[in-house]
Order: sequence, then C-alpha cells, then structure tokens
Amino acid sequence: MTDFEDRLERFETLTAECELIAKLATESAKRELYLTLAEHYRELAADMKQIIATRHAA
Repeated sequence: MTDFEDRLERFETLTAECELIAKLATESAKRELYLTLAEHYRELAADMKQIIATRHAA
C-alpha cells in the first residue's frame, strides 16, 4: 500500500469516526463541530482518491 493509500484509508476512518461522534453528541455545538470535521476529512479523502487515480493513469 502506498503512502497515498494509507492517507486515504486514514481520512475515510476519521470521516466515519467524526460522523459517529456527531450522531451520538447531545450538544448541538459539538454535533456541528464533528459534522464539520467529517466534511473536511471527506474532502481530503476525495483529494487523495484523485491523486491516486492520477498516479495510476500516468
């Protein structure tokens, strides 16, 4: 597994963890914080997928 694939896996894991924490949060501020973090990690994962695809195509 390449470093990029490792990072992709980590970002996907962090996304899932943040979504779970947001779902379980009882305070709306914490829920919004973790939803924002999940979205950020989701975007990073999408960027990594694009990098991986570009490298495989080259």
